[in-house]
Amino acid sequence: MKNSPKPSRFRQAFSSNREAIDQTPRLMVRALRNRHTWIAAIITTLLVIVYYHEFFQNVWIIGQIGSFLSFSLTRATLWRILFLVPVIYAAVTLGIGGGLSMLLLVTIVMLPRIFSISSAQVEALFETIAVLIVGILVLLLLWILQVDRQRLAHLERTQNQLNLQVKRLGMLHVISGIVSQSLQLNRLMSEAVDKLCQLMSVDATWIHLWEPSRGELTLAGANGLSPMNDAERRGLANSLMPIITRAAREPTVIKSVLADPAFRTTVLLREGLQTAVLVPLLSRGEPVGCLSVGSRTERDFAPDELDLLRAIGDQISVAVENARSYEREHRAAEALRESERSYRELFENASDAIWVHDLNGIIIAANPAMEKLTGFTRGELVGGNISIFLSNEGREQVEREAHQKVLRGQYAPPYEQTLLRRDRTEVTVRIGTSLLLKDRRPWAFQHVGHDVTEEKRVQENLRYYVQQVSQAQEAERKRIARELHDETAQALVAVARNLDDLANGNSKVTANDIREQVRNILKEVRNFSQQLRPSVLDDLGLVPALKWLATDLTNNWNIAAEVQVEGQPRQLSKEAELVFFRIAQESMTNARRHAKASKVQVKLEFRDKSVRMTVSDNGAGFEIPQRVSDFARMGKLGLAGMQERARLIGGTFNIQSTPGLGTSVILESPT
Repeated sequence: MKNSPKPSRFRQAFSSNREAIDQTPRLMVRALRNRHTWIAAIITTLLVIVYYHEFFQNVWIIGQIGSFLSFSLTRATLWRILFLVPVIYAAVTLGIGGGLSMLLLVTIVMLPRIFSISSAQVEALFETIAVLIVGILVLLLLWILQVDRQRLAHLERTQNQLNLQVKRLGMLHVISGIVSQSLQLNRLMSEAVDKLCQLMSVDATWIHLWEPSRGELTLAGANGLSPMNDAERRGLANSLMPIITRAAREPTVIKSVLADPAFRTTVLLREGLQTAVLVPLLSRGEPVGCLSVGSRTERDFAPDELDLLRAIGDQISVAVENARSYEREHRAAEALRESERSYRELFENASDAIWVHDLNGIIIAANPAMEKLTGFTRGELVGGNISIFLSNEGREQVEREAHQKVLRGQYAPPYEQTLLRRDRTEVTVRIGTSLLLKDRRPWAFQHVGHDVTEEKRVQENLRYYVQQVSQAQEAERKRIARELHDETAQALVAVARNLDDLANGNSKVTANDIREQVRNILKEVRNFSQQLRPSVLDDLGLVPALKWLATDLTNNWNIAAEVQVEGQPRQLSKEAELVFFRIAQESMTNARRHAKASKVQVKLEFRDKSVRMTVSDNGAGFEIPQRVSDFARMGKLGLAGMQERARLIGGTFNIQSTPGLGTSVILESPT
């Protein structure tokens, strides 16, 4: 396959050479028919006779001519120079190719004398070479002059074309100025046909416009035609329908209105028009109408005139489309203003971000919530592209999840999408998309986005927290099992053996000793149970339980701890008391293990509708993340667990901490 082009190129070269060979006889015949060829041949023949006059001395007449013209010169230098005459003549009359051919011929003619007749062969050879060089230089000079003449002729033709283009552009400028002055179709068409009659020097001009809603052509403007009734208007419009349905850009020339069956029954015959040109008006390949000009005398419209009419038709097509677009936009703007009166208030005051963009992604509207969500101002959003807050992957997801579905008339369920804020941070938004229609056609997409960034972060942290808590629970189960096995179980085994020995009479311990062992085991079980869940919380309530925690911290760990109670204490629900107790317990444990505090204070405030607890220490403190929900990701599972416990009872949880200045854990719950 790689060698396949070679035969093709060979065949092309062979074909080109064959064509050149085939044309050679025709070129030779054409050269022989040229009188200048024969004149150059005669001059060359005379110079050959003189140059070789020694050979023609015995030839009648030719010998005499050679002897006469040789002037009895012994050297042939003059004749070698004169050989340039036919070369120059051939180059001037037959072209550079003819001059080169003649130079080659005379060079071949001069060479035999050098080697057969001339006594000074070296000088003769140098003279011949000099003549050859001079001939080449002369031909080069003539070629340069010929190229200059061709360039000058080309410039003249270009100048003529430029003059024609300037004239065309001037006419187009006039028409363009007319069609751009107004967006009212009636006035536009009237002025266009009036000016077109003057510019094209025609007797009549008329324009029909296509009305898609009615499926017919209507006469929009005419100049040079007498008033017509409805039947005549319909007849003229029907004669143009084939031009419209064909939707071709090329003008149609009616050389004889009388001979054309489509037009000889129309009003054009009554008007005395002989020739007409019909120019389809197209916009984006769709018919807009038809521009027509007519002459009352037979007239051949030149190609440049037809091109000019087509260009004018394009201008009018654009103007018509612009005017109609203006009318549509004006109507749409009125309808939009009507709908905005009831929509604007909801749009502006919505708590969710709302933005509207067209089918190309250009943002049309955005509400204040969208500004707050993305960090962009409304001026930066409106008129910009959605790519300012959507990555390429995000745009593809929106197109896939929403745009394609709503364009097919399907329901697009809400989906989650990542948006880029002005500071290039990401927010997660749950988006609902709907399609906006204008004139029953898709016009724009409306998106309503609810910020779920914090919700997603809480969910992720909660999953991580649950995972870590599950691992902690499993570790706690292992610890409990190990302690029961290593201590309680072993002690019970020893008691069982002592009882067996005592029953068999082989025991070295007394019943009092066994009783003491049982009491010790019971004490260990109670201590173990106390660690898992102090009974004081269930028996006495929250305040005594907090005081018990403070006393235990002081007695066992030498950390000064106190509990302050403000307001009238009252009993909370079992769930709330357990949450307050566990958060206080975890805070004291953190102060002991991590903060290395020497003082802890628990302040319990009973307010009218809430209870507030603050656990403060003078420990090391730490840097607090922006969101409390990020504690789980930082590995601070205790703090994350406090937050989750507070959320379970509908409370608020907050932490205040500064490195080196201690930490305060604040819990407030409604009662």
